[in-house]
Amino acid sequence: MSQELRIGTRGSQLALWQANTVAARIAATGGATCRLVIIKTSGDRLQEAPLSTLGGKRLFVKEIEDALLRRDVDLAVHSSKDMPAVLPDGLAIAAVLPREDPLDAVVLPQRAEGAGLRAQDAAQPSAFSPQPSALDDLVAHLGQSPSIGTGSVRRVAQLTRLFPNARFVPMRGNLDTRLRTLDQEPADKADKLGAIVLAAAGLRRLGFASRISMTLPPAACVPAPGQGIVAIEIREDEDVVRRAVAPINDREAGAALAAERALVEALGGGCQTPVGALASPLPNEMLEVIAVVVALDGSRAVRAHARGSWSEAAATDD
Repeated sequence: MSQELRIGTRGSQLALWQANTVAARIAATGGATCRLVIIKTSGDRLQEAPLSTLGGKRLFVKEIEDALLRRDVDLAVHSSKDMPAVLPDGLAIAAVLPREDPLDAVVLPQRAEGAGLRAQDAAQPSAFSPQPSALDDLVAHLGQSPSIGTGSVRRVAQLTRLFPNARFVPMRGNLDTRLRTLDQEPADKADKLGAIVLAAAGLRRLGFASRISMTLPPAACVPAPGQGIVAIEIREDEDVVRRAVAPINDREAGAALAAERALVEALGGGCQTPVGALASPLPNEMLEVIAVVVALDGSRAVRAHARGSWSEAAATDD
């Protein structure tokens, strides 16, 4: 293998931020130089279709994983929430970056900012108790029948319980495109969006933290498993690459991701199943995990939580 490492990545703004961050961190440890190889995935090609109609969890990773298996790239960088719970034979997650804010964020149109919403403290994502005042403010601001932009069945299923009469508008594309769509005044007032809901991590990483009107507490919307964690995938037999990424691995985020992925695997969940999971760190290498499975129409939700050590994170027999 040459000294150069080829990183397989999507070409979106966030994907490039992630891949460049991994490359910079490898270089900072004295590791090999990296070159980005941009690969268009099925999810990138099918921009107009709702994610819920497009099939399995590999939508944004399949072509990159195929390139990894063909040895066209040496490692792949993904948003871990895009990865299926069970990886293709021969591939493994070798490292993860420190977790960014894992919660879902509500973004209001710029014309509506300053509405007085009291934001959830995203610096404390392990606080599982609801904040009724913030949620009450949100409902009062948006009204009983808002139009909310999101392409996630998980978010729709959970937010339907908060807004039973809401209209949910599928929304995809680069972050700045979605923000422009939210901010523009549509010709038909019936098409006006009251808010969009997306991952706080992407907003923060791309410099849009100021657009977060509030983050949703897990009591209202449990985030996607792996949300906010950048994962580095390699071939299992590539010890050189494994050694190259080992110094940048964050053990705390890795334990959280293992717990969340194990839960999804145990439930047999995928992108069409509204499953939320969040593992938050506790002292002494312990985790607290909250999870929810919701009916597609939001009519029923089953919630659970548990605590365990990092060493038990990947256990699926309880």
